[in-house]
Amino acid sequence: MLIDSLFVLGGLVLLVLGGELLLRGAVGLARLLGLSPLLIGLTVVACATSMPELVVTVAAGLEGRPIIGVGNVIGSNIANILLIVGAAALIQVMHPPPGLARRDGAVMTGATLVMIALAFAGTLFWPHGLIFLLLLGAYIVRGYVVESRQGKTGPDGEAAEALEAAPDSWLPAIGLIIGGAIGLVVGSELLIDGAVAIAQAFGISDAVIGLTLVAFGTSLPELATAVVAALRKHADVAIGNIIGSNIFNVLGILGVLALVSPFEFTAELLVFDIWVMLGATLLLMAVLASGRSIGRMTALAFLAIYGIFIYVQFDPAAVAFADVALSAH
Repeated sequence: MLIDSLFVLGGLVLLVLGGELLLRGAVGLARLLGLSPLLIGLTVVACATSMPELVVTVAAGLEGRPIIGVGNVIGSNIANILLIVGAAALIQVMHPPPGLARRDGAVMTGATLVMIALAFAGTLFWPHGLIFLLLLGAYIVRGYVVESRQGKTGPDGEAAEALEAAPDSWLPAIGLIIGGAIGLVVGSELLIDGAVAIAQAFGISDAVIGLTLVAFGTSLPELATAVVAALRKHADVAIGNIIGSNIFNVLGILGVLALVSPFEFTAELLVFDIWVMLGATLLLMAVLASGRSIGRMTALAFLAIYGIFIYVQFDPAAVAFADVALSAH
């Protein structure tokens, strides 16, 4: 058990470090190739910061455990909204930019609804994955066109910090990309192996491990970014990063997973967890649509809901109730 725990811890550390190295190297390479700061922010940074989730999900699918990956996506989206937005808003009150709910928030909600509809339709194959990826591409292109028309020429928040820390020559950029990729691959292997061993020892399902331990671990980069942004009095930019990450998780990560390994949502996920994800998404949308700031009381509510969600995953009474529901299902 100790060795398995060390595998999980080492995997998490490598995922965080690998993701950071890959981010800096990819941004540096994109800048050397002549991409604009705006395009780098909308594409390279958005994709690179979700690499831990993507690598872990694809690795789980290739190892024949795609439900860990599916649980990772659902759990990461729940954590992004309830845990990360809650933590950032607890440090500093958030003032979401106008139009965020109507534009990006609507896409996030739409992607979530499409995922739920397909979850009840049966197995997801490569055509579903291709559709998801095409929708993601359309979203990125649309975002670039809109930002360009509005006269925005540079990134903000996380993208701006990534540009500042990026190397300005070819060799260091390529070296960081290679090092980051190695860290992500090795870290994902350690995390999955350790998490599966712990799950089997305690009789925990793959879905719960993906929803909790793996999802929290792969969300650490976003959590660290949001907390740092809040401490620097830039908490507002964190919410945009969270919404973009959730869109990429559903359309990008599930899309790639469907391409490499057909999967279907287990009854365990369909009975409870997928609805918590939808509820968290609609809750955030309601807060954004109200036009009000996200204050500390709302932050505490978000964190409390997340705490209850994690508790329910391991509470014996809740597990017994879920077993009855699954039997009925």
